[in-house]
Amino acid sequence: MRPARTLAAALAEGVVVLDGGLSNQLEAQGCELSDELWSARLLADGPRQIEAAHAAYVRAGAQVLITSSYQATFEGFARRAVPREEAAGLLARSVELARSAGELIGREVWVAASVGPYGAMLADGSEYRGRYGLSVRELERFHRPRIEALVAAGPDALALETVPDMDEAEALMRAVDGCGVPVWLSYSISGERTRAGQDLAEAFALAAGLDQVIAVGVNCCEPGDADRAVELAQSVTGKPVVVYPNSGERWDAEKRGWRGGATYDPGRVRDWLAAGARLVGGCCRVGPEQIAELTAALEGGDR
Repeated sequence: MRPARTLAAALAEGVVVLDGGLSNQLEAQGCELSDELWSARLLADGPRQIEAAHAAYVRAGAQVLITSSYQATFEGFARRAVPREEAAGLLARSVELARSAGELIGREVWVAASVGPYGAMLADGSEYRGRYGLSVRELERFHRPRIEALVAAGPDALALETVPDMDEAEALMRAVDGCGVPVWLSYSISGERTRAGQDLAEAFALAAGLDQVIAVGVNCCEPGDADRAVELAQSVTGKPVVVYPNSGERWDAEKRGWRGGATYDPGRVRDWLAAGARLVGGCCRVGPEQIAELTAALEGGDR
């Protein structure tokens, strides 16, 4: 069920709630994700599980669903001998499943097609480092076919997310130019720098003058790092800010497991809003329970 308003219009008028981590909800449903394709494998092997995970977030109050295409790429599917035409169909299915989840619950939702970084396709943790040794042009060539396939499926927006460095951000901006779909740009950060170590203010500035970019911000980061990043994104770009950090636990790429305790606090949304955030939610290890708490915190005051 597609809302009558565009996502950009909704952000201009108030706060919009994002979903949380898709993979942790799939695991809670009993899905096995120890695979290079991660949640994208279920586009072929368990699409109804993906729909159910999206639906859990709609019930929790999410108004925007991010698709299961983060790690879905033509290159990744090709390694599993999936023909290109079939891979394009799986990318389109990611949008369809998010849309159908809203219809299943009977609520209007915006669907944001996830465009994960090049490093996600490598499945070796390099999306947390960036600097892959590729040029901006090479990264643009990698991203463009997937973006075209996702756009053809009719999402409300593209989520250019977990971007670790400015080179990839520039490549993504080139790849989406003229595609006809609004986008948000969200970096993965450490402190006030991108994961590749670049100044975050300079990174945000790449999107400052681009009308197609309806929000700029951060995701897949420490909740504490998100606080300052929201202020910085708003002051540099003047755009609505998107923020959806991790639970606070840390991913060990070598051991492929999470370490530490959760520090995600839905109550801090008030500080994010005061600093310019308009699109708020959670990323890895933030589940429907936390999104429901975030929604309740928003409903406790004026959005």
